[in-house]
Amino acid sequence: MTARSCNRRQSMYNTKEGKSCVIYIRVSSERQVKGDSLDGQKHYLAECAERRGMTVLDTYVEEGKSGKSIEGRTEFQRMLDDIQSGKVHTDYVLVFKLSRFGRNARDVLNSLEFIMKYGVHLMCVEDGLDSSTSIGKMMITILGAVAELERENIIAQSLLGREEKAKSGGWNGGFAPYGYRLVKGDDKSKGKLETVPEEKAVVQLVFDMFLNRNMGYTAISGYLNRNGYTRLPAKNAIRPSYGEWSSDHIKRMLSNPVYTGRVAWGKRRTEKVPGKDNEYRLVKQDEYILSEVISREAFVSKEDFDKVQEIKAIRGKKGNHNIGQYNAHLLSGIVKCPQCGAPMYIGMTKWTNQDGTERRTESYVCSYATKHRGTSVCRRNGVVASQVEDEVMEYTRKIVRNPQFIKDLQEKVMTAVDMTEVETDITAYKNQLSALQRSRDSLERDIDRIAPDDKYAERRRADMTRRLNDLYDQIYKAEDLLQESMMKKATLESEQMSVQSMIGILSSFDAIYDRMNAAERRDLVKYLISEVELFPREEQKTQKRFVKAIAYKFPIEQKVLTQFDECGASVETVCLLSKLNAKQHIEVEVKMDELDLTAAESKATYEKIKAYVLEHSGMKVSSLYIAQVKQKRGIIERENYNKPKSDDARQPQCPPEKEKVIMEAFEYFGMI
Repeated sequence: MTARSCNRRQSMYNTKEGKSCVIYIRVSSERQVKGDSLDGQKHYLAECAERRGMTVLDTYVEEGKSGKSIEGRTEFQRMLDDIQSGKVHTDYVLVFKLSRFGRNARDVLNSLEFIMKYGVHLMCVEDGLDSSTSIGKMMITILGAVAELERENIIAQSLLGREEKAKSGGWNGGFAPYGYRLVKGDDKSKGKLETVPEEKAVVQLVFDMFLNRNMGYTAISGYLNRNGYTRLPAKNAIRPSYGEWSSDHIKRMLSNPVYTGRVAWGKRRTEKVPGKDNEYRLVKQDEYILSEVISREAFVSKEDFDKVQEIKAIRGKKGNHNIGQYNAHLLSGIVKCPQCGAPMYIGMTKWTNQDGTERRTESYVCSYATKHRGTSVCRRNGVVASQVEDEVMEYTRKIVRNPQFIKDLQEKVMTAVDMTEVETDITAYKNQLSALQRSRDSLERDIDRIAPDDKYAERRRADMTRRLNDLYDQIYKAEDLLQESMMKKATLESEQMSVQSMIGILSSFDAIYDRMNAAERRDLVKYLISEVELFPREEQKTQKRFVKAIAYKFPIEQKVLTQFDECGASVETVCLLSKLNAKQHIEVEVKMDELDLTAAESKATYEKIKAYVLEHSGMKVSSLYIAQVKQKRGIIERENYNKPKSDDARQPQCPPEKEKVIMEAFEYFGMI
């Protein structure tokens, strides 16, 4: 920028002799700050002001700030505040180009109207604009709107191109889904997906287990992990060590239409941030576009994929009462056939006695034999349901009543869940995503700086559009990695809560179980037990029982199992605390302050009794007084709870009037 160029611009203005001005300079990137753009603008604008006879009162410099919104531009805000407060009495704000003042049409117009209220005009030297003239003000408004529309049009064209590519079956970037890999080749084949045969077999196995074997996310992930199906980590993962499958991986795989050979587009849409000008964010969408073109090998048919989505929708409904009789019984699907290992469900046997009375018996029968009648592979292998259920509950009660079991379980909780690594990953992925978003914003600023009269403008825009596409690819990849780590963290947090809830339930198992209805008992058993193994039919008579082994979802130390030596039953634990499924839950409310309860305490805690007494009598009672009345009335207390430390220790005794209201509370809560 030379004195000659400034002279050419000066002829477009009337002389401003005796007028004052402030200079506002904004550079958009660190590169411009460190380069000559900042100093160049300062020198150029100061020289132009001097040639017009204007006095420069102050200079406001915005270093490395975006112009898409005035928010975050501290020097710009300071300049407006100085004008409003009268700290600076100026006639003009001098800028290099209108885009330096702002590139959002609304911001440009609002800021211009704001300074003009205080008698201040805007002069854009390079654009030849002066708001003190009517034509100048109009052109400023028009050019601001054009700059904003041009930017939004380039972004829209980029997204539209990606949408059309998806509709025709093209892959728009991001990670290749499990089962495929990205082709690295010439322009025609680059970016396409090709099949990874060994991973394809795993995908088909997952769909088969879910659709045809009635297995859930957790059961499928457990099967894959136990049988050596390792999941490879993402190529650019911060910590590439997630080799095991989780229920979330299975759920996402079963939800991905890419395995039908088609491409989904529009799962995430760019939307404006409410209350923000020119700010955008990616938002998940419930509905999306699915290409009609099959552009790669399909692993599953569209019909099977749609069936899977229907099953997922049914299973995902909370409180669904439209379940069949096979799923309504205590151990349905949990008991396994002793011959083929398939799940067993309830079958009904009916007959009529000689006296005409009708009788029926419910038995667990092999689902495979029932589905494939007449097969030579397996038989019904029916066992009386009530007898198997009684055995399982008898063994379970023996375990949870063992004080050593609860103690061991509580100790394991302390070391079960460690979220340090996943939190580190989340921080790293957030930083990676922020860096990519900054690069995207920088590219958008470069797009804004393309001059309309630049003879290479179209080529520049085309090149920048390609670069913008590449950045979106990288952003999508980073978002996928961040989402996976966030889900892992959520799983660990839920797991921690699940473990604590499990301890509370097991500590008060008898009191809780006996008060449940059939559906609640079913949920509880499903929460605690993963599998029940039966003796073969020919051994059931000699063993005089049905149950051979029970696989619980919590760890049990060997010393706890010695009580089973007498009856010969074996108990296995197939799921460590660190592998508990966070998605499983039971519809029973267990509060953390009520976990370690006796039978009486399960009806009312000390805090509930105190609250009742205070509300109905206005008196406050201590836990000691409540314990004394409990002991007096023969209500079972936990060992050593509120007992004196020595036999001769003295304790205050509960006054008769307080004993009376405590007794009323006991009666109210059904404790006596």
